[in-house]
Amino acid sequence: MLQYIIAAAAAVGVVAVAATLFRLAKKGSDDNDAGGPSAGHAGAMLSAMFLLVFAIAIIVPWTTADTAAQNTQTESQAAVEAYWSASGLPGTAPALVRAGLRDYITFIVKDEWPVMERGSMDPVGTERLDALRARVDALQVTTDQKEARTAVLDHLAAIAAARAQRTADAAATPPDGLLALTIITGLLVVLFPFLAGARPRGLALLPVVAMAAMLGFGIYLTWDISHAFNGPLAVEPEAYKSALQEFARISGGV
Repeated sequence: MLQYIIAAAAAVGVVAVAATLFRLAKKGSDDNDAGGPSAGHAGAMLSAMFLLVFAIAIIVPWTTADTAAQNTQTESQAAVEAYWSASGLPGTAPALVRAGLRDYITFIVKDEWPVMERGSMDPVGTERLDALRARVDALQVTTDQKEARTAVLDHLAAIAAARAQRTADAAATPPDGLLALTIITGLLVVLFPFLAGARPRGLALLPVVAMAAMLGFGIYLTWDISHAFNGPLAVEPEAYKSALQEFARISGGV
């Protein structure tokens, strides 16, 4: 943050030095007009800066939410594949592994999702997945059954990798200072006519009020969508609910 403050101060210093040098050299003319070249140039640049920052503040959470949604599909599909592959395990292992997968997915939907909405994960989910992987890895299998165990372990590893990505997605937020910069530039855009010396009155105030309302809505939106699992863009656990339905179908048909 200190570097940003120094950069802003340096830019202000450049303006002060340039204004002083041009005044001493008696170049140019005074510009006190609210609609003059100075105000026009500054207003255009402020608008462009706000649009740039606002676009980043929208695109980053949108991309994160889209990636998070795709990752839930990956994790749930890996769970379904593991459920299928468990049929080749020896003895009572298929039932135990499938029960473990159902418990894990049910835990995500009912218990872990509310925690993810607050930007974190429940460590119990990791513990359950690790215990299931250890249980499968410890199975004594024949040569014919070894391929099935390897397949289940591979799918469980894919679930673990997707879970790690989901952990990152739950904690992901826009870059530090981006929301503050969006607010600052938005305020400057709204207040600029007054800072430039204009005093809009009557009907001339309506466009300014409308612009302020839209900017306020847009800035609030950037804050509201900053988390992938909460807000208007929130990723829902639909992929995991579908996996539970698939588990029921497989158990009924196999």
